[in-house]
Amino acid sequence: MKQHSRLVSAVAVTFGAALLTGCSTLERIGMIGEAPPLTAIENPTTQPGYKPVHMPMPTPQPASYSPNSLWRNGSRAFFKDQRAHQVGDILTVKVNLNDKATIDNQTTRTRQNSEDSGVDSFFGKTKLPIMNTPVPTKIFTGESNSSSDGKGSINRAEALQTNVAAVVTQILPNGNLVVEGKQEVRVNFEVRELIVAGIVRPEDIESDNTIDSTKIAQARIAYGGRGQISDVQQPRYGQQVLDILLPF
Repeated sequence: MKQHSRLVSAVAVTFGAALLTGCSTLERIGMIGEAPPLTAIENPTTQPGYKPVHMPMPTPQPASYSPNSLWRNGSRAFFKDQRAHQVGDILTVKVNLNDKATIDNQTTRTRQNSEDSGVDSFFGKTKLPIMNTPVPTKIFTGESNSSSDGKGSINRAEALQTNVAAVVTQILPNGNLVVEGKQEVRVNFEVRELIVAGIVRPEDIESDNTIDSTKIAQARIAYGGRGQISDVQQPRYGQQVLDILLPF
């Protein structure tokens, strides 16, 4: 009876995991032996998760013009500013990440307690009256020891250098540009994805229409992949469920 109950529980867990994966599992099964497809080029503003950016804005300032000048204010070309400045324009983001963090913590704690209490005599006599028994010399004795030794260390190093073209999706009231770019590269059966989004100042865009990732405010940079190699590196769905549910 117990074996039957365990079998039913195992089937229920497996069925529940299958429901959690849903269409994703069926889609992956249908792609066995096929290379992962590239996603279609889409308008970022029409995506389900897209939300316009709202930031604190300064008081609008009147536009200033330089009389008797052949150059426009902020322009770096004789006839036209080649840098991105309106919705739909493209600029190149130079992703240059080189982060390193080292943390080492150590804590040691030791505590020892001892309690000892007793009676040597009862009103000057070594024996109790009437009972004619010796006075107990030990009434209470207690000892306790505790020790704790904790160590922790983090040694992290990340480096990513690449370029990705981004599209201006929004112009904020103060003139700053909201940009978003996505790049997909497929090699054999593995797709590498690079996503860059954030807010840039037009003044930070260089003359060759590029900008360094360190000058992007509210930067969101994601680099990952999907395919056969990524599937092998990820734990199975059942293991992920157990990691969440098991308290130890």
